Amino acid sequence: MALVRRALFSRPTSQLIGLTSHRTRCLLNFRNFSRRSDDEWVDDFNKEMENVFGRPPESPSQWGGHVASENLKAGFSTNHYSPDEEDSRGLKVTEGVGILTVEPRHLTHVDGSGKASMVNVAEKAETKRVAVASGRVFLGPKAFELVAENNIAKGDVLTVAKIAGIQGAKQTSNLIPLCHNILLSGVDVSTSLNEELHAVDIRAEATATGPTGVEMEALTAVSVASLTVYDMCKAVSKDIQISNVQLESKTGGKSGDWYRE
Repeated sequence: MALVRRALFSRPTSQLIGLTSHRTRCLLNFRNFSRRSDDEWVDDFNKEMENVFGRPPESPSQWGGHVASENLKAGFSTNHYSPDEEDSRGLKVTEGVGILTVEPRHLTHVDGSGKASMVNVAEKAETKRVAVASGRVFLGPKAFELVAENNIAKGDVLTVAKIAGIQGAKQTSNLIPLCHNILLSGVDVSTSLNEELHAVDIRAEATATGPTGVEMEALTAVSVASLTVYDMCKAVSKDIQISNVQLESKTGGKSGDWYRE
């Protein structure tokens, strides 16, 4: 609350001469009730907002410092964060020129000048990392029937896709420019036939012990396996669709565990 007051009431009275009488009165009123309790401050501020904008805030607490993050969607509360402090969501609160602002955490693969940069993980702890990803290839009735009967001209679609997914995971750093070259402990790719949707469901699990995660390896495994299914079946149908390639879970590392709900 002190930061907000300092931002609003730091201008000397002598500088208010050029303002309209209404704006001057608003600022002077703000200064007067800034010395009151928080509840009184919020009540008077709400009344002033109603005078200026013709209506009060949408909720009684909209301008209260203790719930500002909820109603203003600023991602911070002046009662809980000090300048230059980061919250658990990576939002940084900074103070400057009488204004309190919130900055999103920088993208990890972009340096201070906005250029692409590989993250240095030398100081990060080595922990066990596991990531699971999934995807789905919609084949259509005709191609699905041939895959299920193992009658595709190029061979055993599901087995070849599984091997391709494992190979793809091991090549991730060669395919994705800023990925680290990870020593994988294991990659497991499984495929299953979804008769109801005439699709192949693909799941990949990547495991490693190191300073960085294996989400990209799991996602690459699913993607390459899906593309392999497409390649082996494209002669039968051009209407095949690769869909729902997504991370399902990841464990280990500084950011903790995450599971798709």
